[in-house]
Amino acid sequence: MIRYHRLGELPAKKHVQFRQPDGSLYAEQLFSTIGFDGPMTTLYHRNLPTEVAGWEDMGPATPTYLADEPLRHRHLKTSRMTPFGDCVTGRVPLMGNRDCCWIQALVAENQPEGTFYKNAEADEIYFLHDGAGRLESMYGTVSVRPGDYVVIPRGTIYRFQFESFPVRLLVLESHGAVTTPRRYRNEYGQMLEHAPYSERDFRGPEALDVRGETGDFVVVVKARGRHTRYHYRFHPFDVVGWDGFVYPVAFSIHDFQPITGQLHMPPPIHQTFATPSFVVCSFCPRVLDYHPDAIVIPYNHSNVDSDEILYYCNDKFGSRKGIEEGSITMHPLGIPHGPQPGAVEASLGATRTNELAVMMDTFKPLALTAQALEIEDPDYWKSWQTNR
Repeated sequence: MIRYHRLGELPAKKHVQFRQPDGSLYAEQLFSTIGFDGPMTTLYHRNLPTEVAGWEDMGPATPTYLADEPLRHRHLKTSRMTPFGDCVTGRVPLMGNRDCCWIQALVAENQPEGTFYKNAEADEIYFLHDGAGRLESMYGTVSVRPGDYVVIPRGTIYRFQFESFPVRLLVLESHGAVTTPRRYRNEYGQMLEHAPYSERDFRGPEALDVRGETGDFVVVVKARGRHTRYHYRFHPFDVVGWDGFVYPVAFSIHDFQPITGQLHMPPPIHQTFATPSFVVCSFCPRVLDYHPDAIVIPYNHSNVDSDEILYYCNDKFGSRKGIEEGSITMHPLGIPHGPQPGAVEASLGATRTNELAVMMDTFKPLALTAQALEIEDPDYWKSWQTNR
């Protein structure tokens, strides 16, 4: 997603003989996207990545969305969730459509030893509200900490190892590639000076942990709307070297450099990631608008072609009342939203905000799940009534 990277041992050229110490050939694997026309990575395995000891169908893995839900603003309180499962089994889908899915998790434990995950049908954007540890993958290890986005390309075998629990996670599944916004890059792919971050802020795998164990190793694969459990007789992290443009990266929301202006700036200035079906924005602590008569919180606006979803990492969002740390608000297309009564007057004269939030704007409507309704504040829509 970011730039060329390499780790471990590599031969001088692709597709040439590259031998192990015992004289046998390493198994070369081309990890390609968009056929052979998109970003690619070449990996070298100790074992054949095609060899499987067995497999088991685990059944459907597609969320069940509610039909005919009324059109209204929603407020979901993740503080009502109970810790359970790991970063795979503890996932709770809250909303989505054919292109994407918003998943929440309150993780209670690490994945069992010898068990891994591969999402073969969607790129994933994790947001770690809290929890430190590491992402272990076939590409190597990435240290992670609270406030990190972790972008994992589809087809990556991985697991998280957290240091303490519970861990609050947001996972966004994208059926299109996750990239940086095009307007932040020049024609050569390099970040421009006006971008709200630079290449230095993205952390790729730091080191390969080449594993040679044999036994029963399980990779749960999500594809075609199902989970399949694949068994391997060797550890899946048997890659001795790789190079290319496809690999997981971490980026801290605290490294986002907010763009400010004399008068209130629109949400695209907060954009962090782009996909074909939605964008992700980061609302971070920053200096507010500095015109003497500026209204420093958002104006009323209508999402006529987008659903707007916000996850609040704290309760400092100036244009919202009634939200708490871990709240999610959903403002669907078709009806306007904006500051609740009294918020504009209360904000006048403020020079700084300490808000911290993650926003997803979709290009097609989202449907809720039954799990979302279990944590909903049903009276949120009334918060715009002037007599309250």
